[in-house]
Amino acid sequence: MRSFVAARDYNKPFMPKVYIALGSNVGDREANLRRAVQLIEQYGIVVARPSSLYETEPVGYLDQSWFLNAALEATTDLAADQLLAALRAIESQMGSSKPFRNGPRLIDLDILLYGDAVIDTPTLQVPHPRMLQRNFVLAPLAEIAPQLHHPSWSGTAAELYAKSPDRSVVRKYSSPNKEHPSS
Repeated sequence: MRSFVAARDYNKPFMPKVYIALGSNVGDREANLRRAVQLIEQYGIVVARPSSLYETEPVGYLDQSWFLNAALEATTDLAADQLLAALRAIESQMGSSKPFRNGPRLIDLDILLYGDAVIDTPTLQVPHPRMLQRNFVLAPLAEIAPQLHHPSWSGTAAELYAKSPDRSVVRKYSSPNKEHPSS
């Protein structure tokens, strides 16, 4: 029996699978994440799989409210630098600022992975340089893509989460609204 492999339509742009981290700990955290997903989709980034929401204790600067975090699997025809510019524009549009490293955020959007690419420029590092040390990133990522394995990693997302040395608290968030972040 012959196997059939669908041919790629070379008239359409290549749309890499990307993974995006979302976080908020200022104001209505859940509404902030929902709004960010809506805006992400308005930029032509197609969300394929959103994670659950996770409530996480702050890392680094501890004197602040707990975060809500999530991850998205998506596709886009934007180049990596264009995707970064879109995410920064969304943060700005939502009124988010970054007064200092690891500080409070109305919304924080980060590119975790851009296909299998390894990017190291002054403005963009992919895979995200600290993602493998942060359970608030690994927990939602392992939920939506447990078998995900980037060429630069020593294991899958689920394996890396299971053996992570990060001991910060990460727990699934039970929304009083019972809506998904992409709703």
